[in-house]
Amino acid sequence: MLDVSTKLSNMDTLAEYRRELKRKPQLRNLFLELTLRCNERCLHCGSSCGDVSSEELSVVEYDRLLREVREDFGVQKKMLCITGGEPLLRREFFEIMEIAYGLGFSWGMTSNGTLITPEVARDLKRMGMRTISVSIDGLEQTNDAFRRTPGGYRRAMEGIENLLSVGGWRSVQVTTVVTHENISQLDDLFYIFDKMDIDSWRVINIEPIGRAKQHPELLLTPDDYRTMFEFIRQKRIAGQPVCYGCSHYLGTEYEREVRDWYFLCTAGLYTASIMANGDITACLDIERRPEFVQGNIRRDRFSKVWYEGFKEFRCELSERSEQCRGCKDAKYCRGDAFHSYSFDENRPEVCFKGILF
Repeated sequence: MLDVSTKLSNMDTLAEYRRELKRKPQLRNLFLELTLRCNERCLHCGSSCGDVSSEELSVVEYDRLLREVREDFGVQKKMLCITGGEPLLRREFFEIMEIAYGLGFSWGMTSNGTLITPEVARDLKRMGMRTISVSIDGLEQTNDAFRRTPGGYRRAMEGIENLLSVGGWRSVQVTTVVTHENISQLDDLFYIFDKMDIDSWRVINIEPIGRAKQHPELLLTPDDYRTMFEFIRQKRIAGQPVCYGCSHYLGTEYEREVRDWYFLCTAGLYTASIMANGDITACLDIERRPEFVQGNIRRDRFSKVWYEGFKEFRCELSERSEQCRGCKDAKYCRGDAFHSYSFDENRPEVCFKGILF
């Protein structure tokens, strides 16, 4: 554990770095939302995916986009993050990824795992996938109810095993969204995952966004939050590969204790996304408002948008919020993450002041 003075010094340095990063953003992560279709109907889905029909980019359009990105940014220190919906539902999935791999991009994927047969796992390896995160949101009955998919847990676990059988990945990760209903299952889940040869278990809280707003009974209480963060911290102290996600400022007690880095919302700084219809935005979890669409790759060159747009994301949310003004921690949280900020009410939906610090 780091002492508080060291953490404050490090976070002061990070605050200075962020100021420079706003002037000179560095594209590192480009998310490609291949489809909004999904074979699950998760109660927390920020994008409200499912039986969604949307105009999807063609293979030719992805080819042009990726060639432009390589020409304008190069492929070194760039990661394509493939997501959806369930990306494997995209009929041309392997055509698109063959293009990306052939151009030299590193890529990873977020998936519900239910479609990863032994053959699919081998094809993913052949197309150069390096990392994957598979969602398991509780023990079998809880997971299937939460994701509204009978048999989803069993198929996802089989998908993970199929990946592990192929082997050679940089990282196979399981991600669990913690809710008020499944938080009591963390120990049981750890026992299950500890027996598997996965590389890490990412434990994150349900966010009050998307469909989750319709299910307030699933949101965590202050005691739930404290329980979850202490669970993660104790596992990490014991040397276990358990971590929290990228969201939210956690205060000096938990920053750098539950993940390997300090909080920094990278939307528009390191991170950009291409929606299924070609719209350009920062993070796909951010509320889909017209003012956050920076352009569309069908009419705009991505690099021009990256360098000349994204102004909404290169500001401090804390300067917009009455709740944040005068708060001594605003220097470090900067109004928290863009995806969990209420732009209608100008306040963060999640603030751990009074809960963790």
